[in-house]
Amino acid sequence: MAAERVLDVGCGTGTLLRRARSEGHTGRLAGLDPDPAMLDQARGSDAAEWLLATAAAAPWDGEFDLAVMGGNAFQFLLDDAAVHDSLVAVRRALAGGGRFAFDTRNPVCREWRDWNPDHPYEVTDPAGARLRVHHEASEPDEHGVVAVSTVFAGPHWDRPLTASGALRFTPVERLDGLLAAAGFTVEERYGTWAKDAFREGESRSIITIARA
Repeated sequence: MAAERVLDVGCGTGTLLRRARSEGHTGRLAGLDPDPAMLDQARGSDAAEWLLATAAAAPWDGEFDLAVMGGNAFQFLLDDAAVHDSLVAVRRALAGGGRFAFDTRNPVCREWRDWNPDHPYEVTDPAGARLRVHHEASEPDEHGVVAVSTVFAGPHWDRPLTASGALRFTPVERLDGLLAAAGFTVEERYGTWAKDAFREGESRSIITIARA
């Protein structure tokens, strides 16, 4: 992470910034997330500044050289107004010429169709128990929003637990329009964080590097 001042938007538990600090980053690191439970975990480390807030409420003005939003967190912005307000706040937080790097799933690949009980996986909970997990998803509505339920089943539970939410899938041409409306210029685009070429009909991810 070559930038001197880095903002992680939707930092979760702070994994990215903690790793950057442990690998020798000496500049300013700040993480922002709206989830209190996740941010509480992040605050267990002094690797960065931590702020409980949405992207749209980011308070900084011209203070960062790079903002990142990983883990497809962009998809939690469910309408154009939320996207615009968030992008404007991120751009304001960047110094002139600063960059915003983020990912979102490519709707052309229709990944939500793989989120069903036929594709379960296992995770380990904090107590060390193995949980079986699968997702259930709707087709997108007219705005590209997919309703998603995540179902957890454990050996010591009477019945599965279900967590519900939603994700928005934004076509690349719409994405570029939203970025332009917030004052960003798309500088680079990739299909993976390893900088594989983006192919609109094949790449499962849209990795965008935009300049303020």
